[in-house]
Amino acid sequence: MKILAISDFIEPLHCDLPGNSALSDVRLIVSCGDLPPDYLSTLSKAFDAPLYYIRGNHDIRYESCSPKGCINIHAQVVPFAELTILGLEGSHWYNGRPLQYTEAQMRQTIRYLRPQLRRYRHLDIVLTHAPPRHIHDAEDPCHRGFQSYRRLIDRYQPRYFLHGHIHRRFTDPSDRITQIGRTRVINCSGYYFFEFENDHE
Repeated sequence: MKILAISDFIEPLHCDLPGNSALSDVRLIVSCGDLPPDYLSTLSKAFDAPLYYIRGNHDIRYESCSPKGCINIHAQVVPFAELTILGLEGSHWYNGRPLQYTEAQMRQTIRYLRPQLRRYRHLDIVLTHAPPRHIHDAEDPCHRGFQSYRRLIDRYQPRYFLHGHIHRRFTDPSDRITQIGRTRVINCSGYYFFEFENDHE
């Protein structure tokens, strides 16, 4: 299953357009936040694919103008085809504006999701805005990752942990990725295509 992940800034897709035969079978788009709502709607329509999103710390505008035809999965565990996807919005608290969470608040949100997680045999993708602590993050309060995300990875070992928030452009796709056990942590700034291969028994 081909998946397009996007986050933080609009980066031209160049030759990687829906008309390109190598990419025309994208089945799902996921947004890690901080993108204009109309951009999400346009991509979903252009690829004729569902788009799941969570909000970044700058997505306050979504309150009055949410992306049309797209699905907000914050604090939910949702199935898509054979996949199970968890969404968590926002950044680490740094100035008290909306869409910012303390470590304790994010830990409580994840604890609230445990009954949903128990309903599924596996967790395939975690979709967040902020990264896990000490993986792709920074030391300033705004860009610090969540320690509770590290515990989530350790406990559930999702196949992919997709995040944004840390703005970078990559010349080599492998520079986006850090492997933690079974989990690939990927910085999705701009855009990133990947193929999900089902290995569930």
